[in-house]
Amino acid sequence: QVQLVESGGGLVEPGGSLTLSCAASGSFFSINAMAWYRQAPGKERELVAVATSGSSTNYADSVKGRFTISRDNAKNSVYLQMNTLKPEDTAVYYCNAGVRVRYASALRDYWGKGTLVTVSS
Repeated sequence: QVQLVESGGGLVEPGGSLTLSCAASGSFFSINAMAWYRQAPGKERELVAVATSGSSTNYADSVKGRFTISRDNAKNSVYLQMNTLKPEDTAVYYCNAGVRVRYASALRDYWGKGTLVTVSS
C-alpha cells in the first residue's frame, strides 16, 4: 500500500512564506509525476503545481512566480515553497503522485489527506 503524508501547513500572515512537504512510503516500483492540488472552501479542487519524474514543472497561473515545486527522488518526496502568500491561497493542500506499484503495471493516482494553509492577518 502506498501512502502520501503531507506536512508544513499552518497559519501565516499575508506576504509570508510556508513550505509544504510530502513523502511517499510503502511498496512500489516507481513514482511518475508528483503534484500539489488545493481546495478552498466551497470550491473545486485545483491543480497548483506539478513536477514530472524528469524534473520539468508546471504551475497554475495564480501561483506562477510565487510558488516553487521541487522533488527529492531519493526520498520519494515533493515540496512546495510558497512565497508572498495571499488570503486567496487559503485552502487544504493535497499531495498527489502517479505511482507504478510493480514493473509494467498501470500508473495509479494516490492522494494524501491534505494539510490546511490559512493566510490571514
